[in-house]
Amino acid sequence: MNIALIGATGFVGSAVLDELLQRGHRVTVLARNPGKLTARERLTVVVADAQDAAQIAQAAAGHDAVVSAYNPGWTVPDIHDQFLKGTRAIIDGTKQAGVRRLLVVGGAGSLFVAPGVQLVDTPDFPAEWKQGALAAREALNWIRTENTLDWTFLSPPILLAPGERTGKYRLGTEAPLMNGEAPGGISVTDLAVAIADELETPRHVQQRFTVAH
Repeated sequence: MNIALIGATGFVGSAVLDELLQRGHRVTVLARNPGKLTARERLTVVVADAQDAAQIAQAAAGHDAVVSAYNPGWTVPDIHDQFLKGTRAIIDGTKQAGVRRLLVVGGAGSLFVAPGVQLVDTPDFPAEWKQGALAAREALNWIRTENTLDWTFLSPPILLAPGERTGKYRLGTEAPLMNGEAPGGISVTDLAVAIADELETPRHVQQRFTVAH
């Protein structure tokens, strides 16, 4: 496949890039700072701003899918507004490019821990992650109104960390996956496996899903 990837220098995006290239896909990375990426076979790097729909449309045109692992950075003071600005540009740019398939990596905060209760609204949700999580929830609500895109929204599990690639994971939908009473988790490399699998064999078109070991 020809895949346009946004956020390839980040924690999740870099793992996704490795997985896609390892599987033989051709990847076009949209990056503001292309110098952060090393030249590799089947990798093309295009200078583009994830908050500019026109630049995204130009870079993504002709691709089979757009994958967004966009995050403006957890330490950015206005992460909420920046995240939503980027999300809107990515949705609009993908549509303008004529690409139907869009996979967005969001957050775990919008997963339901009880009927009508999302994780981000629980009292113990970490304050340092809250604004980004609220923005990711709003992004999911936006994407759910899109009926012209074959979108998929992936919420990582509550625990996401570096780790080995096993190629194995469990699938869930609207609630966080658990290991007994403990929250489920996954390595970022296996999260990338789940993303590549969804691109190759779509099972959650116009749906949100989650994964965990």
